[in-house]
Amino acid sequence: MVSTSSSLESLLDRPARKDWPYVPSSKLEAALTRASQKAMQYEYQMKELEVRLSEGLSNFRAIDSRIQESHNSIQRNTRRAERARQTQVSHINSELDESLKVLSDLADTLPTIQTQLTNVRVVYDSGRQKAKTLVSELRWLNTEFYERWRRIIFSSSSPVSWRWKAIMRGLFIFTFVIGAYLFWLLLIGAYRAHRHRLVWGEKLMS
Repeated sequence: MVSTSSSLESLLDRPARKDWPYVPSSKLEAALTRASQKAMQYEYQMKELEVRLSEGLSNFRAIDSRIQESHNSIQRNTRRAERARQTQVSHINSELDESLKVLSDLADTLPTIQTQLTNVRVVYDSGRQKAKTLVSELRWLNTEFYERWRRIIFSSSSPVSWRWKAIMRGLFIFTFVIGAYLFWLLLIGAYRAHRHRLVWGEKLMS
């Protein structure tokens, strides 16, 4: 803008040549004003373009720094992954081999363990059954004689053999029959004594 105005002033300061056409000063001032406005507009556009370029450059630098950081991070992670692959893969392979060996041993010993568990279960069941039987026998021994006698003869829940039940029931039937027969004889004797009007005392004395 300063160079344009100085060039215009130099043109105005030059002596007028006779062969130049006459131009009114108002037109020159108007042209000078338009040229000055255009120069100011161009300067404003240049400044705005410069601001945009500086903003774009700062954004580019920020993006470039981000890209550089990402690149460095990727390189670090790549180196770490490579070191881990070199150091851990062999260890993982050895652990896998050991695990496969242990699984093979377990597969070989599993049938034996299952058999042992079955035997233990059988022994446990038999021991539990024996314990139940022992408890039942102890309760039976602690029961009173009359209660045991009643359960043997009149129920099937008594923990005795069928032979002992048969003997006790046979004895009970035999005793009941004899008792009933004696009671029947006693009734018949009393009836006869009453029929003949005999006194018990006189009958005994005679």
